[in-house]
Amino acid sequence: MKVSFYVLTESKAQDFLGFICQLTQTALNKSNQSLLILIDDDELLSTLDKALWAQEATSFIPHQCLLDSNTEGADINVVHTDINNKLLAPVLLASYMPADFKGIVLNTTIHPVNTFMAATNNAQPTRVLELIKPDATSMQEGRYKYKSYQKLGYELTHFNV
Repeated sequence: MKVSFYVLTESKAQDFLGFICQLTQTALNKSNQSLLILIDDDELLSTLDKALWAQEATSFIPHQCLLDSNTEGADINVVHTDINNKLLAPVLLASYMPADFKGIVLNTTIHPVNTFMAATNNAQPTRVLELIKPDATSMQEGRYKYKSYQKLGYELTHFNV
């Protein structure tokens, strides 16, 4: 699996929601896979939910919030498409890894993505995008995640943005 670390400048970190929206749109433009945004902060989830619906004045990023890993009926394998067979809600917001998820994960949590993948849920992310803010705590968490992924033999890249 490929893991990309995005080390944010102070200005990008100040517009954290804007950067997440921008990276989400870029990932959707470059791939036909679903994107899961892992969030363990209810306030961030709520504000990101609103920001994705109003990403630009003339567009929005269709998405679905998965609120509870124990909720029945949150089947991500049910594909909803438009008349051109394009996914209608290719972006999921959740605090957990849905069973059988296969796609890109944008991780906003302090934990490596593999900690969300239970042995029984068959999730197989194809790529992980990690966001690192320029503060000492976020940098330390990023180093921990980097070492965790490195031990698992994942392909690691980083970008200063």
